[in-house]
Amino acid sequence: MAAITRRYARALADTVFDRKIDAPKAAAQLRSLVTLLEESQPLREVWENPAVSAEQKLAVLDAIAKRMAAEPVVRNFMAVVIDHRRVPQLEEIAGQFEAELNQRLGMADAEITTARDLDAGERREIEGKIAAVTGKTVKASYSTDGAVLGGAIIRVGSTIYDGSVRGQLQKLKQQLISNGAGAN
Repeated sequence: MAAITRRYARALADTVFDRKIDAPKAAAQLRSLVTLLEESQPLREVWENPAVSAEQKLAVLDAIAKRMAAEPVVRNFMAVVIDHRRVPQLEEIAGQFEAELNQRLGMADAEITTARDLDAGERREIEGKIAAVTGKTVKASYSTDGAVLGGAIIRVGSTIYDGSVRGQLQKLKQQLISNGAGAN
């Protein structure tokens, strides 16, 4: 299924870039449609039900697209998704689309977890270090977790950088165990 969602995401990204459409705006509109679907069981039922005619499905889509002033490319993409019965995969497609945009725009999403909230200067410093390591512009999201104790855990794509006190203690524990210091 991942290959299919990547194919849809890549096709939308190709169209957005070929037509020089505002990529972040298109991503936000697609994400809005995902949110709308998550929040509206009746909408999912209409778009996923094979008994509902294509004309009715498109009429609902057109009303939503008009209300949100959606880019025609986003509206047309949604029509294809509906027509090909891929609505249940829309959230995954949107995630793949955002990843594809980030890759093409030289951006990296970073999830940063710290023991406490960071001030603006600390955030800039961490983001600068991530940018230096990845060679990309960083879009960071922050969360706190008291179990981190200190330092930070940073996730960029599938790579995790653990600079937390908790992580250092775990490494020390493993070293002690492997060196036989844990045996009495």
